Amino acid sequence: MHIDRSHRAWVLWTAALFMLALCGYLLYAFRFQNGPSGGSVPGLIFGGAGYILMLYAAFLSVRKKFSRWRIGRATTWMRGHLWLGLLSYPLIFFHAGLSFGHGLTFALMLILSVVIVTGVAGAALQHYMPRMITERVGRETIYYQIDRVQQDLAHEADSLLVSLFRKDTQYGLLVPAAEKTHANATTLVVLSEYSGDQLRKAYEDNIKPYLSHRGAYRHTLHDARRAKSFFADLRTLVPEPVRPVIDGLESICDEKRDLDRQSRFHRILHFWLLVHVPLAFLLLVLGGIHAVMALRYG
Repeated sequence: MHIDRSHRAWVLWTAALFMLALCGYLLYAFRFQNGPSGGSVPGLIFGGAGYILMLYAAFLSVRKKFSRWRIGRATTWMRGHLWLGLLSYPLIFFHAGLSFGHGLTFALMLILSVVIVTGVAGAALQHYMPRMITERVGRETIYYQIDRVQQDLAHEADSLLVSLFRKDTQYGLLVPAAEKTHANATTLVVLSEYSGDQLRKAYEDNIKPYLSHRGAYRHTLHDARRAKSFFADLRTLVPEPVRPVIDGLESICDEKRDLDRQSRFHRILHFWLLVHVPLAFLLLVLGGIHAVMALRYG
């Protein structure tokens, strides 16, 4: 994995600050006869420093909401959010004397652990997932345009099928098309009634529902191998001149499969935020309450 010079600097500074904090904690822990305490001066320093780093990490959300604020570069905030937020964990752990404690302290340490784990997992996903999407999604599109593109695909598939059939004015059903005569040429759509019925049934029962629903991950056509077999069977039902239409329907379903795959990757990429962000703000609130109670009653 390539790390640019700026990112490398953040890693080195974070590692250096961690080593400094670790040395300070060891001196403090061996010096106090009764062991480290969060209420001692060193313990309060560790706790205060850790809480300040958590506030800095949380300020990234404010920075994103008010993107017009010219307070540093976005990449700097992101890297600070990652590395200084990560550094807050050992500082808070040193404040707690390497213990999860009990009561509110235990709840805080548990929430902090979940926030850190989801944050690291989210950073890894944001680094690797875009590359994975590019490799596994043949026809990637803008995420917020997926619904519109899917509708266009459904309409295109309808047009392909209609090109083989005409409307029956009496019953309003699709029936095999009749002979089409042009100026000096005659084009025959050689499609038997049985083939037409089977093709229409396959379209109405499988292709159209698949193209109409976003996701449809359990559908037969979502599986590439089963879809290939499905369209191969359709080709055996129709004569050679009609097979390009089957090819077109298969290509449309392939593109729909890419859209679904991209949607799934996108949800995975952003799902961790549903856990990380609420717990992070809960942590700040409970951490503030913990600090007030410790200073007032400690």
